[in-house]
Amino acid sequence: MKILSVILSGGSGTRLWPLSREKYPKQLLPLAGETSLLQATLGRITPEAVPEWELLPQLVIANAEHRFLVAEQVRELGLRARIVLEPCGRNTAPALTVAALLATAEHASDDPVLVAMPADHVIADFPAFHAALRVALVLAAQGKVVTFGIAPTVPETGFGYIRKGNPLVEGGHEIAAFVEKPDAATARACLASGAYYWNSGIFVLRASVWQQEIRARRPEILAAAQNAVAGMLAGESAFNGEFNGNFACLDAQAFAASPSDSIDYAVMEHLAGTLGAVVPLDAGWSDVGAWGALLEIGAKDAHGNVTVGDVLALKTEGCYLRSEHRLVAALGISDTIVVETPDAILVAHRDHLQEVRDIVARLKREKRPESEAHRKIFRPWGHYDCVDSGPRFQVKRIVVDPGAALSLQMHHHRAEHWIVVSGTAKVTTGEKTLLLTENQSIYIPIGIPHRLENPGRIPLEMVEVQSGAYLGEDDIVRFEDSYGRD
Repeated sequence: MKILSVILSGGSGTRLWPLSREKYPKQLLPLAGETSLLQATLGRITPEAVPEWELLPQLVIANAEHRFLVAEQVRELGLRARIVLEPCGRNTAPALTVAALLATAEHASDDPVLVAMPADHVIADFPAFHAALRVALVLAAQGKVVTFGIAPTVPETGFGYIRKGNPLVEGGHEIAAFVEKPDAATARACLASGAYYWNSGIFVLRASVWQQEIRARRPEILAAAQNAVAGMLAGESAFNGEFNGNFACLDAQAFAASPSDSIDYAVMEHLAGTLGAVVPLDAGWSDVGAWGALLEIGAKDAHGNVTVGDVLALKTEGCYLRSEHRLVAALGISDTIVVETPDAILVAHRDHLQEVRDIVARLKREKRPESEAHRKIFRPWGHYDCVDSGPRFQVKRIVVDPGAALSLQMHHHRAEHWIVVSGTAKVTTGEKTLLLTENQSIYIPIGIPHRLENPGRIPLEMVEVQSGAYLGEDDIVRFEDSYGRD
Protein backbone atom coordinates (compact mmCIF):
# COMPACT_ATOMS: atom_id res chain seq x y z
CA MET A 1 0.00 0.00 0.00
CA LYS A 2 1.17 3.51 -0.79
CA ILE A 3 0.90 6.72 1.22
CA LEU A 4 1.00 10.23 -0.23
CA SER A 5 1.54 12.92 2.39
CA VAL A 6 -0.24 16.09 1.26
CA ILE A 7 0.96 19.23 3.03
CA LEU A 8 -1.59 22.05 2.82
CA SER A 9 0.42 25.27 3.02
CA GLY A 10 -1.93 27.94 1.74
CA GLY A 11 -2.87 29.73 4.99
CA SER A 12 -1.99 33.29 6.01
CA GLY A 13 -2.10 33.10 9.82
CA THR A 14 -3.51 36.58 10.46
CA ARG A 15 -4.09 35.94 14.17
CA LEU A 16 -0.34 35.53 14.62
CA TRP A 17 0.45 39.02 13.36
CA PRO A 18 2.94 40.76 13.55
CA LEU A 19 5.21 37.73 13.18
CA SER A 20 3.02 36.08 10.55
CA ARG A 21 2.46 38.25 7.48
CA GLU A 22 0.65 37.68 4.20
CA LYS A 23 3.93 37.29 2.30
CA TYR A 24 5.64 35.32 5.08
CA PRO A 25 2.92 33.36 6.91
CA LYS A 26 3.14 31.32 10.08
CA GLN A 27 3.85 27.95 8.46
CA LEU A 28 7.20 29.30 7.24
CA LEU A 29 8.23 30.46 10.72
CA PRO A 30 10.03 28.57 13.52
CA LEU A 31 7.31 29.19 16.10
CA ALA A 32 7.63 25.98 18.12
CA GLY A 33 11.21 24.84 17.59
CA GLU A 34 14.29 25.41 15.49
CA THR A 35 12.63 24.47 12.19
CA SER A 36 9.57 26.05 10.62
CA LEU A 37 6.11 24.56 11.09
CA LEU A 38 6.18 23.50 7.44
CA GLN A 39 9.51 21.71 7.87
CA ALA A 40 8.26 19.97 11.01
CA THR A 41 5.21 18.77 9.07
CA LEU A 42 7.37 17.52 6.20
CA GLY A 43 9.37 15.44 8.67
CA ARG A 44 6.36 13.99 10.47
CA ILE A 45 5.86 10.74 8.55
CA THR A 46 8.94 8.58 7.98
CA PRO A 47 9.46 5.08 6.52
CA GLU A 48 10.37 3.83 9.99
CA ALA A 49 7.01 4.99 11.35
CA VAL A 50 4.95 2.94 8.87
CA PRO A 51 7.35 0.24 7.61
CA GLU A 52 4.63 -1.84 5.96
CA TRP A 53 3.58 1.09 3.74
CA GLU A 54 5.41 2.68 0.80
CA LEU A 55 5.86 6.44 1.16
CA LEU A 56 5.53 8.37 -2.08
CA PRO A 57 7.40 11.67 -2.48
CA GLN A 58 5.48 14.27 -0.49
CA LEU A 59 3.27 16.86 -2.16
CA VAL A 60 3.16 20.43 -0.87
CA ILE A 61 0.28 22.62 -2.05
CA ALA A 62 1.24 26.25 -1.49
CA ASN A 63 0.45 29.81 -2.45
CA ALA A 64 2.28 30.77 -5.65
CA GLU A 65 3.64 33.89 -3.95
CA HIS A 66 5.50 31.72 -1.42
CA ARG A 67 7.05 29.39 -4.01
CA PHE A 68 10.70 30.27 -3.50
CA LEU A 69 10.41 30.31 0.29
CA VAL A 70 8.69 26.91 0.33
CA ALA A 71 11.15 25.45 -2.18
CA GLU A 72 14.11 26.63 -0.08
CA GLN A 73 12.67 25.07 3.08
CA VAL A 74 12.13 21.76 1.27
CA ARG A 75 15.67 21.93 -0.11
CA GLU A 76 17.14 22.53 3.35
CA LEU A 77 15.65 19.22 4.55
CA GLY A 78 16.93 17.27 1.54
CA LEU A 79 13.55 15.58 1.13
CA ARG A 80 11.95 14.20 -2.01
CA ALA A 81 8.98 16.50 -2.39
CA ARG A 82 7.08 18.36 -5.04
CA ILE A 83 5.31 21.68 -4.79
CA VAL A 84 2.02 22.52 -6.50
CA LEU A 85 1.32 26.24 -6.59
CA GLU A 86 -2.13 27.73 -6.16
CA PRO A 87 -2.47 30.93 -8.19
CA CYS A 88 -5.20 32.05 -5.76
CA GLY A 89 -6.59 30.81 -2.46
CA ARG A 90 -9.58 28.46 -2.67
CA ASN A 91 -9.47 26.76 0.76
CA THR A 92 -8.68 23.12 1.47
CA ALA A 93 -11.28 21.14 -0.51
CA PRO A 94 -9.97 22.19 -3.97
CA ALA A 95 -6.40 21.65 -2.75
CA LEU A 96 -7.12 18.08 -1.62
CA THR A 97 -8.96 17.43 -4.89
CA VAL A 98 -5.86 18.47 -6.82
CA ALA A 99 -3.76 16.08 -4.72
CA ALA A 100 -6.20 13.21 -5.28
CA LEU A 101 -6.20 13.79 -9.04
CA LEU A 102 -2.40 13.80 -9.18
CA ALA A 103 -2.20 10.65 -7.06
CA THR A 104 -4.63 8.86 -9.34
CA ALA A 105 -2.91 10.06 -12.52
CA GLU A 106 0.45 8.71 -11.36
CA HIS A 107 -0.57 5.66 -9.30
CA ALA A 108 -4.03 4.67 -10.55
CA SER A 109 -3.57 0.94 -9.96
CA ASP A 110 -2.47 1.49 -6.35
CA ASP A 111 -5.09 4.05 -5.27
CA PRO A 112 -2.81 5.67 -2.64
CA VAL A 113 -4.00 6.73 0.78
CA LEU A 114 -3.69 10.49 1.21
CA VAL A 115 -2.62 11.92 4.56
CA ALA A 116 -3.64 15.57 4.36
CA MET A 117 -1.94 17.72 7.00
CA PRO A 118 -2.06 21.50 7.44
CA ALA A 119 1.47 22.91 7.34
CA ASP A 120 0.89 25.09 10.41
CA HIS A 121 0.04 22.54 13.12
CA VAL A 122 2.27 21.28 15.92
CA ILE A 123 2.59 17.61 16.89
CA ALA A 124 4.84 17.26 19.93
CA ASP A 125 4.76 13.45 20.35
CA PHE A 126 5.67 11.76 17.06
CA PRO A 127 5.40 8.15 18.36
CA ALA A 128 1.87 8.81 19.60
CA PHE A 129 0.98 10.38 16.26
CA HIS A 130 2.42 7.40 14.38
CA ALA A 131 0.39 4.98 16.51
CA ALA A 132 -2.82 6.86 15.71
CA LEU A 133 -1.81 7.11 12.06
CA ARG A 134 -1.47 3.34 11.75
CA VAL A 135 -5.06 2.96 12.99
CA ALA A 136 -6.26 5.62 10.55
CA LEU A 137 -4.47 3.94 7.64
CA VAL A 138 -6.24 0.65 8.30
CA LEU A 139 -9.61 2.42 8.31
CA ALA A 140 -8.77 4.45 5.20
CA ALA A 141 -7.73 1.28 3.35
CA GLN A 142 -11.25 0.00 4.06
CA GLY A 143 -12.77 3.06 2.40
CA LYS A 144 -13.33 5.26 5.46
CA VAL A 145 -12.67 9.00 5.51
CA VAL A 146 -10.75 9.48 8.74
CA THR A 147 -9.95 12.51 10.85
CA PHE A 148 -8.08 12.69 14.14
CA GLY A 149 -9.97 13.78 17.24
CA ILE A 150 -8.39 15.73 20.09
CA ALA A 151 -9.84 15.24 23.57
CA PRO A 152 -11.02 18.73 24.61
CA THR A 153 -9.50 20.21 27.73
CA VAL A 154 -11.42 23.53 27.84
CA PRO A 155 -14.75 24.69 26.37
CA GLU A 156 -13.03 26.13 23.31
CA THR A 157 -15.35 27.95 20.89
CA GLY A 158 -12.76 28.28 18.11
CA PHE A 159 -12.75 24.59 17.11
CA GLY A 160 -15.30 22.31 15.49
CA TYR A 161 -16.43 19.32 17.56
CA ILE A 162 -17.01 15.66 16.60
CA ARG A 163 -19.37 13.36 18.49
CA LYS A 164 -18.03 9.84 18.42
CA GLY A 165 -20.28 6.94 17.49
CA ASN A 166 -19.88 3.18 17.51
CA PRO A 167 -16.38 1.75 17.95
CA LEU A 168 -14.46 0.51 14.93
CA VAL A 169 -11.34 -1.65 14.66
CA GLU A 170 -8.26 -0.90 16.71
CA GLY A 171 -9.51 2.18 18.52
CA GLY A 172 -11.36 4.22 15.90
CA HIS A 173 -15.01 5.27 16.04
CA GLU A 174 -17.74 6.11 13.63
CA ILE A 175 -18.59 9.80 13.48
CA ALA A 176 -22.08 10.33 14.87
CA ALA A 177 -22.30 14.09 14.32
CA PHE A 178 -20.37 17.30 13.75
CA VAL A 179 -20.83 20.48 15.76
CA GLU A 180 -19.51 23.61 14.09
CA LYS A 181 -17.68 26.17 16.21
CA PRO A 182 -20.15 26.37 19.11
CA ASP A 183 -21.16 29.13 21.47
CA ALA A 184 -19.77 28.99 25.01
CA ALA A 185 -22.73 27.09 26.50
CA THR A 186 -22.63 24.41 23.79
CA ALA A 187 -18.86 24.07 24.15
CA ARG A 188 -19.23 23.53 27.89
CA ALA A 189 -21.87 20.86 27.28
CA CYS A 190 -19.65 19.08 24.74
CA LEU A 191 -16.75 19.09 27.19
CA ALA A 192 -18.88 17.81 30.08
CA SER A 193 -20.38 14.94 28.06
CA GLY A 194 -17.05 13.27 27.34
CA ALA A 195 -18.42 12.12 23.96
CA TYR A 196 -16.85 14.82 21.81
CA TYR A 197 -13.49 15.53 20.25
CA TRP A 198 -12.05 18.64 18.71
CA ASN A 199 -11.66 18.25 14.96
CA SER A 200 -7.90 18.30 14.26
CA GLY A 201 -8.18 19.10 10.54
CA ILE A 202 -5.86 16.20 9.61
CA PHE A 203 -7.49 13.72 7.20
CA VAL A 204 -6.61 10.20 6.00
CA LEU A 205 -8.46 8.69 3.00
CA ARG A 206 -8.01 6.98 -0.34
CA ALA A 207 -7.59 9.19 -3.41
CA SER A 208 -10.49 7.43 -5.16
CA VAL A 209 -12.81 7.87 -2.17
CA TRP A 210 -12.21 11.61 -2.05
CA GLN A 211 -12.90 11.94 -5.79
CA GLN A 212 -16.06 9.88 -5.38
CA GLU A 213 -17.34 12.07 -2.54
CA ILE A 214 -16.35 15.44 -4.01
CA ARG A 215 -18.01 14.41 -7.32
CA ALA A 216 -21.21 13.57 -5.48
CA ARG A 217 -21.32 16.68 -3.30
CA ARG A 218 -19.35 19.46 -5.04
CA PRO A 219 -18.93 18.48 -8.71
CA GLU A 220 -18.02 22.05 -9.64
CA ILE A 221 -14.92 21.83 -7.41
CA LEU A 222 -13.90 18.56 -9.07
CA ALA A 223 -14.38 20.00 -12.56
CA ALA A 224 -12.31 23.10 -11.81
CA ALA A 225 -9.54 21.03 -10.23
CA GLN A 226 -9.47 18.66 -13.21
CA ASN A 227 -9.06 21.57 -15.60
CA ALA A 228 -6.43 23.22 -13.40
CA VAL A 229 -4.37 20.02 -13.16
CA ALA A 230 -4.68 19.33 -16.89
CA GLY A 231 -3.46 22.83 -17.66
CA MET A 232 -0.56 22.46 -15.25
CA LEU A 233 0.60 19.11 -16.62
CA ALA A 234 0.39 20.38 -20.18
CA GLY A 235 2.34 23.56 -19.43
CA GLU A 236 6.02 24.36 -19.39
CA SER A 237 6.08 24.18 -15.59
CA ALA A 238 5.17 20.48 -15.41
CA PHE A 239 7.22 18.38 -12.99
CA ASN A 240 8.86 16.11 -15.57
CA GLY A 241 9.38 13.49 -12.88
CA GLU A 242 11.64 15.71 -10.77
CA PHE A 243 11.46 16.26 -7.04
CA ASN A 244 13.58 18.07 -4.38
CA GLY A 245 11.69 21.34 -4.31
CA ASN A 246 10.62 21.37 -7.96
CA PHE A 247 7.32 23.22 -8.40
CA ALA A 248 4.57 23.62 -10.96
CA CYS A 249 1.65 26.04 -11.05
CA LEU A 250 -1.98 25.10 -11.51
CA ASP A 251 -3.74 26.69 -14.45
CA ALA A 252 -4.74 30.09 -13.08
CA GLN A 253 -8.01 30.61 -14.93
CA ALA A 254 -9.28 27.10 -14.29
CA PHE A 255 -8.39 27.09 -10.59
CA ALA A 256 -9.92 30.53 -10.04
CA ALA A 257 -13.22 29.08 -11.32
CA SER A 258 -13.40 26.70 -8.35
CA PRO A 259 -15.65 27.59 -5.42
CA SER A 260 -13.81 28.17 -2.17
CA ASP A 261 -14.69 25.54 0.44
CA SER A 262 -13.09 23.52 3.21
CA ILE A 263 -12.71 19.74 3.42
CA ASP A 264 -15.12 19.73 6.37
CA TYR A 265 -17.94 21.73 4.77
CA ALA A 266 -17.61 20.27 1.29
CA VAL A 267 -17.53 16.59 2.22
CA MET A 268 -16.60 15.53 5.74
CA GLU A 269 -19.67 16.80 7.57
CA HIS A 270 -21.92 14.87 5.16
CA LEU A 271 -20.27 11.57 6.10
CA ALA A 272 -21.47 11.32 9.71
CA GLY A 273 -23.05 7.92 10.15
CA THR A 274 -21.64 6.58 6.87
CA LEU A 275 -17.98 6.77 5.79
CA GLY A 276 -16.78 9.22 8.43
CA ALA A 277 -14.43 7.92 11.14
CA VAL A 278 -12.48 9.51 13.96
CA VAL A 279 -9.31 8.24 15.62
CA PRO A 280 -8.36 9.71 19.01
CA LEU A 281 -5.04 11.57 18.98
CA ASP A 282 -3.15 12.43 22.15
CA ALA A 283 0.15 13.69 20.77
CA GLY A 284 0.54 17.27 21.94
CA TRP A 285 -1.45 18.66 19.00
CA SER A 286 -1.97 22.37 18.48
CA ASP A 287 -3.24 24.26 15.46
CA VAL A 288 -1.21 27.31 16.57
CA GLY A 289 -4.21 29.41 15.64
CA ALA A 290 -3.41 32.38 17.86
CA TRP A 291 -0.75 33.61 20.26
CA GLY A 292 -2.48 31.90 23.19
CA ALA A 293 -1.61 28.51 21.66
CA LEU A 294 2.11 29.30 21.88
CA LEU A 295 1.65 30.31 25.50
CA GLU A 296 -0.03 26.95 26.16
CA ILE A 297 2.59 24.75 24.47
CA GLY A 298 5.70 26.79 25.32
CA ALA A 299 8.16 26.15 28.17
CA LYS A 300 7.03 28.30 31.10
CA ASP A 301 9.07 29.89 33.87
CA ALA A 302 8.09 29.79 37.54
CA HIS A 303 5.54 32.55 36.97
CA GLY A 304 3.83 30.94 33.99
CA ASN A 305 5.53 33.15 31.40
CA VAL A 306 6.83 32.01 28.03
CA THR A 307 9.71 34.18 26.84
CA VAL A 308 11.45 34.10 23.46
CA GLY A 309 14.45 36.25 22.55
CA ASP A 310 15.88 39.17 24.52
CA VAL A 311 13.23 39.50 27.25
CA LEU A 312 13.36 40.82 30.82
CA ALA A 313 10.25 40.09 32.91
CA LEU A 314 9.75 41.37 36.48
CA LYS A 315 6.61 40.89 38.58
CA THR A 316 4.96 39.46 35.49
CA GLU A 317 2.69 36.40 35.32
CA GLY A 318 1.01 34.30 32.64
CA CYS A 319 2.43 36.26 29.71
CA TYR A 320 3.85 35.39 26.30
CA LEU A 321 6.75 37.77 25.61
CA ARG A 322 8.66 37.55 22.33
CA SER A 323 11.52 39.71 21.06
CA GLU A 324 12.72 39.46 17.47
CA HIS A 325 14.86 42.59 17.26
CA ARG A 326 15.51 44.41 20.56
CA LEU A 327 15.07 44.13 24.31
CA VAL A 328 11.51 43.68 25.57
CA ALA A 329 11.11 44.59 29.26
CA ALA A 330 7.84 43.75 31.05
CA LEU A 331 6.97 44.95 34.56
CA GLY A 332 3.88 44.25 36.64
CA ILE A 333 1.64 42.78 33.94
CA SER A 334 -0.32 39.55 33.66
CA ASP A 335 -2.20 37.56 31.01
CA THR A 336 -0.71 39.69 28.25
CA ILE A 337 0.87 38.92 24.89
CA VAL A 338 3.77 41.11 23.72
CA VAL A 339 5.37 40.37 20.34
CA GLU A 340 8.11 42.67 19.03
CA THR A 341 9.35 42.78 15.44
CA PRO A 342 11.54 45.41 13.72
CA ASP A 343 8.55 47.30 12.32
CA ALA A 344 5.58 46.49 14.59
CA ILE A 345 4.76 45.55 18.18
CA LEU A 346 1.63 43.75 19.37
CA VAL A 347 0.37 44.19 22.94
CA ALA A 348 -2.83 42.26 23.63
CA HIS A 349 -4.74 40.78 26.55
CA ARG A 350 -5.23 37.01 26.40
CA ASP A 351 -9.00 37.45 26.20
CA HIS A 352 -8.79 39.32 22.87
CA LEU A 353 -6.35 37.23 20.85
CA GLN A 354 -8.94 36.09 18.30
CA GLU A 355 -9.37 39.77 17.39
CA VAL A 356 -5.80 40.22 16.17
CA ARG A 357 -7.15 39.50 12.69
CA ASP A 358 -9.19 42.72 13.04
CA ILE A 359 -5.94 44.67 13.37
CA VAL A 360 -4.68 43.08 10.16
CA ALA A 361 -7.95 43.89 8.39
CA ARG A 362 -7.65 47.54 9.40
CA LEU A 363 -4.04 47.71 8.27
CA LYS A 364 -5.09 46.31 4.89
CA ARG A 365 -7.91 48.85 4.57
CA GLU A 366 -5.43 51.63 5.28
CA LYS A 367 -3.00 50.08 2.77
CA ARG A 368 -0.22 49.88 5.35
CA PRO A 369 2.71 47.62 4.39
CA GLU A 370 2.85 46.02 7.86
CA SER A 371 -0.14 43.85 6.94
CA GLU A 372 1.70 42.14 4.08
CA ALA A 373 5.43 41.92 4.69
CA HIS A 374 8.19 42.25 7.23
CA ARG A 375 10.92 44.84 6.98
CA LYS A 376 13.20 42.00 5.86
CA ILE A 377 12.03 40.82 2.44
CA PHE A 378 13.08 37.40 1.11
CA ARG A 379 13.80 36.85 -2.54
CA PRO A 380 14.93 33.71 -4.42
CA TRP A 381 18.46 35.16 -4.53
CA GLY A 382 18.67 36.13 -0.82
CA HIS A 383 17.04 38.97 1.12
CA TYR A 384 17.09 42.68 1.83
CA ASP A 385 16.24 44.80 4.83
CA CYS A 386 15.10 48.43 4.60
CA VAL A 387 17.09 50.03 7.43
CA ASP A 388 16.22 53.71 6.79
CA SER A 389 14.11 55.85 4.49
CA GLY A 390 12.96 59.39 3.97
CA PRO A 391 11.91 61.84 1.24
CA ARG A 392 13.72 60.82 -1.97
CA PHE A 393 16.04 58.25 -0.34
CA GLN A 394 16.04 54.69 1.01
CA VAL A 395 18.82 52.58 2.53
CA LYS A 396 18.80 48.78 2.29
CA ARG A 397 21.04 46.02 3.57
CA ILE A 398 21.25 43.39 0.79
CA VAL A 399 22.45 39.79 1.15
CA VAL A 400 22.95 37.72 -2.02
CA ASP A 401 23.41 33.96 -1.62
CA PRO A 402 26.52 32.28 -3.10
CA GLY A 403 26.07 31.69 -6.82
CA ALA A 404 22.83 33.70 -6.97
CA ALA A 405 22.02 36.68 -9.16
CA LEU A 406 19.40 39.40 -9.31
CA SER A 407 17.58 39.98 -12.58
CA LEU A 408 19.01 42.17 -15.34
CA GLN A 409 16.89 45.24 -14.72
CA MET A 410 16.56 49.00 -14.80
CA HIS A 411 14.63 51.72 -12.97
CA HIS A 412 12.88 54.77 -14.41
CA HIS A 413 12.83 56.92 -11.28
CA ARG A 414 15.73 56.01 -9.00
CA ALA A 415 19.50 55.79 -9.00
CA GLU A 416 21.39 53.33 -6.79
CA HIS A 417 24.69 53.41 -4.94
CA TRP A 418 26.13 50.01 -3.99
CA ILE A 419 28.77 49.51 -1.29
CA VAL A 420 30.25 46.04 -0.71
CA VAL A 421 30.53 45.16 2.98
CA SER A 422 31.77 41.59 2.58
CA GLY A 423 32.12 39.05 -0.21
CA THR A 424 32.53 39.66 -3.93
CA ALA A 425 30.06 41.37 -6.24
CA LYS A 426 29.93 40.90 -9.99
CA VAL A 427 28.23 44.00 -11.37
CA THR A 428 26.94 44.55 -14.89
CA THR A 429 26.12 48.13 -15.96
CA GLY A 430 25.17 48.59 -19.57
CA GLU A 431 27.88 46.85 -21.59
CA LYS A 432 30.43 46.75 -18.75
CA THR A 433 31.08 44.04 -16.14
CA LEU A 434 33.39 44.40 -13.15
CA LEU A 435 34.16 42.76 -9.79
CA LEU A 436 33.87 44.65 -6.53
CA THR A 437 35.25 43.50 -3.18
CA GLU A 438 35.04 44.72 0.40
CA ASN A 439 34.81 48.54 0.80
CA GLN A 440 34.48 49.14 -2.94
CA SER A 441 31.40 50.84 -4.42
CA ILE A 442 29.61 51.74 -7.66
CA TYR A 443 26.94 54.19 -8.81
CA ILE A 444 24.04 52.99 -11.01
CA PRO A 445 22.37 55.94 -12.82
CA ILE A 446 18.66 56.12 -13.59
CA GLY A 447 17.68 54.18 -16.71
CA ILE A 448 20.84 52.06 -17.00
CA PRO A 449 20.33 48.26 -17.27
CA HIS A 450 22.23 46.54 -14.48
CA ARG A 451 22.65 43.23 -12.70
CA LEU A 452 24.15 42.13 -9.38
CA GLU A 453 25.63 38.64 -8.93
CA ASN A 454 27.52 36.79 -6.23
CA PRO A 455 30.20 34.64 -7.90
CA GLY A 456 31.77 33.67 -4.57
CA ARG A 457 31.28 30.91 -2.01
CA ILE A 458 30.20 33.12 0.88
CA PRO A 459 27.16 35.45 1.11
CA LEU A 460 27.61 38.85 -0.49
CA GLU A 461 26.62 41.64 1.91
CA MET A 462 26.03 45.14 0.59
CA VAL A 463 24.55 48.50 1.50
CA GLU A 464 22.33 50.03 -1.17
CA VAL A 465 21.38 53.71 -1.11
CA GLN A 466 18.51 54.57 -3.43
CA SER A 467 17.75 58.16 -4.42
CA GLY A 468 15.09 59.56 -6.68
CA ALA A 469 11.56 60.84 -7.08
CA TYR A 470 9.91 57.41 -6.64
CA LEU A 471 11.34 54.44 -4.73
CA GLY A 472 8.58 51.84 -4.93
CA GLU A 473 9.37 48.19 -5.68
CA ASP A 474 7.20 48.34 -8.79
CA ASP A 475 9.68 50.69 -10.49
CA ILE A 476 11.51 47.83 -12.11
CA VAL A 477 11.83 46.60 -15.68
CA ARG A 478 13.26 43.06 -15.93
CA PHE A 479 15.09 42.05 -19.10
CA GLU A 480 16.37 38.65 -17.90
CA ASP A 481 15.58 36.65 -14.78
CA SER A 482 16.80 33.25 -13.57
CA TYR A 483 13.66 32.62 -11.51
CA GLY A 484 10.92 33.04 -14.12
CA ARG A 485 9.58 36.31 -12.69
CA ASP A 486 7.97 38.83 -15.03
